[in-house]
Amino acid sequence: MLGLRLLFGAGRGSRVRFFLMAAGSSLGVCCLALVLTIPAILNAHDARAAAREPQTASAAKARTGSTLVLERRDPHGSKPFTRVFVAHGTKGTQQPPPGLKALPEPGELYLSPRLHELLRAEPALKDLLPGREKSRIGPAGLGDPDELYAYVGTTRGKIAGDADTGELRSFGYSYAPSPVVEPSTLTNLRFALATLVLLPLAVFLSVCARLSAASRTRRLAALRLLGLSTKGTQRVNAAETVVAALLGAFLGLGEYGILNQVMSRSGLPALRWYPADGALSWTTVAVCLLGCPALAWFVGRAGARTAAANPLAVRRTAVPKPPTKWGGLLLVTGLGIVTGFCATGLTDHPATSDGVFALLVVGGVLLTGAGLVLTLPWLSYLLARKVAGTTRSLALNLAMRRNEVEPGSAMRVVTGLVLLVYAASLAQGVLIEFEQVSKPNNPVQDYSMPLPALSERQQEQLTEVPGVRAHARTMVSWSKPGPSGIPPQATALVATCAELKRLVRRTEGCAEGRIMRLVNPDSAADPDIHPGASFPYRLRNGRRPVSVTLTIPSATVVMHPYDPSAVGDASVIVPPSALPAHARPQSGSLVLDSDSDPHVVREVLDGIGAITPTVSVEPVGVNVDSLSQIAVIETLLVLGMIMGLVIGVAAFLVAVTDRAVERRAQVTAITLIGARARTLRAVQSTQVVLPLAIGLVLALISGKLAESSYLVTGGGEVFWDFAGIPVLACAALGVIVVATLGTLPLVGRRIDPELIRRD
Repeated sequence: MLGLRLLFGAGRGSRVRFFLMAAGSSLGVCCLALVLTIPAILNAHDARAAAREPQTASAAKARTGSTLVLERRDPHGSKPFTRVFVAHGTKGTQQPPPGLKALPEPGELYLSPRLHELLRAEPALKDLLPGREKSRIGPAGLGDPDELYAYVGTTRGKIAGDADTGELRSFGYSYAPSPVVEPSTLTNLRFALATLVLLPLAVFLSVCARLSAASRTRRLAALRLLGLSTKGTQRVNAAETVVAALLGAFLGLGEYGILNQVMSRSGLPALRWYPADGALSWTTVAVCLLGCPALAWFVGRAGARTAAANPLAVRRTAVPKPPTKWGGLLLVTGLGIVTGFCATGLTDHPATSDGVFALLVVGGVLLTGAGLVLTLPWLSYLLARKVAGTTRSLALNLAMRRNEVEPGSAMRVVTGLVLLVYAASLAQGVLIEFEQVSKPNNPVQDYSMPLPALSERQQEQLTEVPGVRAHARTMVSWSKPGPSGIPPQATALVATCAELKRLVRRTEGCAEGRIMRLVNPDSAADPDIHPGASFPYRLRNGRRPVSVTLTIPSATVVMHPYDPSAVGDASVIVPPSALPAHARPQSGSLVLDSDSDPHVVREVLDGIGAITPTVSVEPVGVNVDSLSQIAVIETLLVLGMIMGLVIGVAAFLVAVTDRAVERRAQVTAITLIGARARTLRAVQSTQVVLPLAIGLVLALISGKLAESSYLVTGGGEVFWDFAGIPVLACAALGVIVVATLGTLPLVGRRIDPELIRRD
């Protein structure tokens, strides 16, 4: 109660400080709630996807009158497009899936809201969705608001003969068929978010709890001299910080509630969710409402320890004791763990993140980060004492003596920025490992589309889609069945030698303008395809059919295709000039080729979907669900880095503003003695820049070691990220520039002697 009375009765400055502490804590709690809710958002998506999954039995043994179901999952651009065909049975009442009131009858459609909008924008999709729209699928039957999902009512005769058709037993599985993020990847994602957000968040909340530490310490020392007990003095200080943190926690939860409503409706790139998915759970509320005040309690008690133990020294501004060295023990322990894992990367049997090693890697990274924060004041004190005893510069001497007396003052300013660089190094490691896991083995990506479904205009437009680097056409021969009952076939690749070279890994002996036999040394040769064998091909010149017979020549081209490849089974290469003018193959495929980078693949698939939304696209060797998963993880990692950046910069701004207010009396006194404003600005900048430089060097070294230990145990091919060093070095220089500019406004032109009236 005494702490609260002092809080609200100590003047406007005390109340402003209290609300600043609460506002800073609210920002931290909002970020904490967002990090804790991300797994719940992903789990809610997977739970709804699992609940609607049909459980089927073999259609061959289906009972008479039972309900049949056929599921088709195709890409629409880079997004999955799912259609569930349902042939309603005559026996029994089948329970409908979540989101539907009843199973669709023949000719009825149930569409997701996003697919309903897409059908109006792209009427050609109607060919894939026969029937009339009956109703929309409710949120309980959709993973997210942007999902493309449809239930199509049909008859048994239309789907009974399909090999993928099954007898419907019920809906719902205990696991999602295609989770938003794989469980193993989700573990890495949690580790990344914890490092990127929670470490800087702890520092930020500590900075908010230590606002106006010097003035509060003098006030507490006065209370102690008036007879308050040691524990009572600590509790008075802790009461103020706890109340501010508790108010900030409630405000932060309210801010998150508003943020959830806004973000769920606007969405993030590749990630949408319903507002209920991001609702605060009791666990998240408990962690925020208990964790933030608990941290403030310990920080408040620790901040009052000096005033309670030696109040006379505080009131008379005696030289405080040097910072403790125990923080270095955490740093040495953390560096020992991560260095040990890095050392295994130099052996033939590097460590893996299995079992206890997974906990050791995480523990080593967190210990290194915590030790880095706790060791900086001691290192700053040693440097300040050494430099102050040897320098002849007035500005440098003043700066170092101040850091020697109050090493924690500058540390509060630079700690958030130091952790920002440390977390950035770890973020590089997470992105590198994820890229190794998700990046395709091939440097190129092929897309195959049936030629009969494409007009000449569409074919021309598809070859001009952004990201497409090469294209070709294949045509398949036709002939009567042979003795084995299987007609011999030869796939011809209609392309130039230059196009063939871009479609495969390597070619040898290709002559431009000639029909040549294609030989793949990595696969067995077809005995039906030999020099002299003839194969007829059907083409179409406008509406007029044309037939062309090609004889397999003896001249060969040795090609080494990628695995997999859309042109790997081609037997002969035919230059476009060898075909009749304006003639197009009647059967075959249009093959497009692009880089295999997931961003490029998504761009090409979206371009194809915009031109031909109903065409069947086969992205050779690529799962569209995996593409969606990659996009979601990249979005969450970018979100974590943005939150870490916001928290780090907020910690710097809060600390530098608080330090400016606390140092006004000292700056005024030195100004009245005769120091020039230029000298004082140099002093203020040096006080921050030198400790910051030490911290950034340590952050770069320890961050790279932590990153390497993470990469080594991840099992990828990249262990040492030398390419990321220049990026981090530039970031460190940028941090120094920002910190220098941030300290300049601390010295103003106006002198207020009232600030030192009591002194």
